Amino acid sequence: MKAVLALENGAIFEGLSVGAEGETGGELVFNTSMTGYQEILTDPSYAGQIVTMTYPHIGNYGVNVEDVESRQPFVAGFVMRECCKEPSNWRATKSLPAYLRENNIVAIEDVDTRKITTILRREGNKRAVISTSDFERGSLVAKARAVPDMAGSDYVKEVSVDAAYEWEDPAKPRFRVVAMDYGIKQNILRTLRDHGCDVTVLPATASPDEVMALEPDGVFLSNGPGDPAALPYIYPTVRLLLEKRVPIFGICLGHQILAHALGGGTYKLKFGHRGANQPVLRRDTGRVEITSQNHGFAVDPDSLDPEKVRITHTHLNDRTVSGLEHTELPAFSVQYHPEASPGPHDSRYLFQRFVAMMETERVRRGGAASAQAT
Repeated sequence: MKAVLALENGAIFEGLSVGAEGETGGELVFNTSMTGYQEILTDPSYAGQIVTMTYPHIGNYGVNVEDVESRQPFVAGFVMRECCKEPSNWRATKSLPAYLRENNIVAIEDVDTRKITTILRREGNKRAVISTSDFERGSLVAKARAVPDMAGSDYVKEVSVDAAYEWEDPAKPRFRVVAMDYGIKQNILRTLRDHGCDVTVLPATASPDEVMALEPDGVFLSNGPGDPAALPYIYPTVRLLLEKRVPIFGICLGHQILAHALGGGTYKLKFGHRGANQPVLRRDTGRVEITSQNHGFAVDPDSLDPEKVRITHTHLNDRTVSGLEHTELPAFSVQYHPEASPGPHDSRYLFQRFVAMMETERVRRGGAASAQAT
């Protein structure tokens, strides 16, 4: 079946449908990963976005039930140069096209993904539409231009859970962690569990009282979609946690939310960072981490108070802020996914740091309680 991809700048790409029939719109972005398409499809951070894979052959190893990152796919659409219809892998339970159709994801193949990526790198991300029913150029471009801009958009409420739930208990729980679900990935929860954390996941709209009622040793601020500047209902909760010295670890959107809670700001990148090959400099050691990233906004370094906030990591491609920490309070964050494995384990030390921070704060609170009792 024929399918057409139309961009707001008037560019048209004709190809073949390899997903659900119908029409979809969103912000067109590109991802440079060679593998991991199932994780990309089920990453809630892609809500509202049509993802173009730059690697030319996608779907080789099919789809399985173990590698999903959330309860369902969240991408608005999927674009490929060539989609494999007959996967070859012992773990595969179905093909990628079957998975796309099953989850009602409109997808297109047999298009020039190099040209699409060149447009996005040169002009910035574009609003776009994929259709298997409307092939009229003027109509499609008009629909693309009517897609809401990602700047100013709140997709967190669409992907977050409605009610709290408990994640799998570790064999030997050491710490109680509250994970704020702005679009959390399951491997983050697995990694927290593997580090001895008993995790309760709360909706993004949870109040400070709801968080503190669980008496957490630490709070995790998750990844998620949309514009971090469009989430003013979240900042007060994070500010209260900071005031109470609850250890905080944030990634991606959580990193940006922490920056806003500390009085900083964010801005939209031209085409963002999306892929498993992003180089990041760790400033304290001079080591370079190969990281997995997925974000279209960045923290504005000039908005940060240097007396309160220290930049800890820098993206080596464009010198954007990839990590920060509070100079006095137990709070830090990074703009990438340390639970992913592109390095393969370059960034796992961040979870160890979170655990150490909770241990230190527990000892401090215990000492303070003893002194008060005396």
